[in-house]
Amino acid sequence: MKVKFNDKRLTESFCVQISVLSAFATLILAFFPISKENQILFGVIFFLSITILYLLDWVKANRLKSIEIKIEGSIVCVKEGDIFKEKELKVIAFNEYFDTQVDDQIISKSSLNGIYIKHFVNNPSALDKHIEDFPFMKSNILDVNNNRKAGKKQRYKLGTIVVHGDYLLTAFSKFNEANEAHLTMPEYLGFLINFWDQINTVYANKSVSTPILGSGITRIKGHKGISDEDLLKIMIWTFRVSEMRFKHPAKLTIIIHPDKLKDINLLDIKSTKNGF
Repeated sequence: MKVKFNDKRLTESFCVQISVLSAFATLILAFFPISKENQILFGVIFFLSITILYLLDWVKANRLKSIEIKIEGSIVCVKEGDIFKEKELKVIAFNEYFDTQVDDQIISKSSLNGIYIKHFVNNPSALDKHIEDFPFMKSNILDVNNNRKAGKKQRYKLGTIVVHGDYLLTAFSKFNEANEAHLTMPEYLGFLINFWDQINTVYANKSVSTPILGSGITRIKGHKGISDEDLLKIMIWTFRVSEMRFKHPAKLTIIIHPDKLKDINLLDIKSTKNGF
C-alpha cells in the first residue's frame, strides 16, 4: 500500500471525524440516556464503528484516482487517464529538434510522442512544414547542428511550444550523438519554467492537459532513482513559482498513466499542495 496505515495525514483527518462523531454521540446520549448494562455494548459498537471507518478511509486513500488542488487561484487536477482522450489543449513532449521520425531510434513507437505522430497526425510532412513555419520567438531558436546524421538539425530552447490544432508540442529532451534523450536536473527545472511561461502565452483561456513530463524514457543525469511522484511534485512546485495562472473555467490537468498510479501517493500530493 502506498499510503501507510499510520499515515500522519490520514490519522489527522480521522481525528477530526472522531471529534464530530463523539460530539454527536454525546448530544444523543444527553437526550436519550442508556442504562448501565448497555453502556459496555454501546462502547463496543462505537469502537468497532470507528475502526471500520478508519479502515475505509485507509482503503479510500490508497484507491484515490484523482485530486484537485488550488494554487494561487488556479485549479490543478491530478488524475489517472489517457492524454489523448482529454478535451481542449493536450501537451506532447518532443525532443529539442522537434523530430517526427518514428523508427524506434529517434522516436519510440510506444512513446506518447510516437503514438501521437503515428495515430493522430495524418501527414507528418505537413507537420514538419507547420513546425518549420511556426512563428517562434527568436530567443527560442538555437543553433543548427550540421553534424547530426539522422533527424532534423535545427535546435530549439527547451520548453519551446508549437501549437498544432488541439495539441501543444513542446521541446522537452536533449539528444546525444546516439539519439538518447537526456536532461540534467537544472535543465529539467529550466525546461519547466520556460514551459509554463510558454503555456501562459498560448493557452488562450483553454484548459491544458499534460502527462508527467520526464516519466518516460528520458534520462535525468544523476537522478536514476527519481520517481514519477517526485517529478509530479516538481511540476506542481514550478507551476506555483511561475507566472502561469489559469482563469476559470480553464484549469491544468496532469495525467497519470494507469500503470503508474499505483506508485503515486495522491493523498500526499493533495496534502502538500505546493509540490514540496
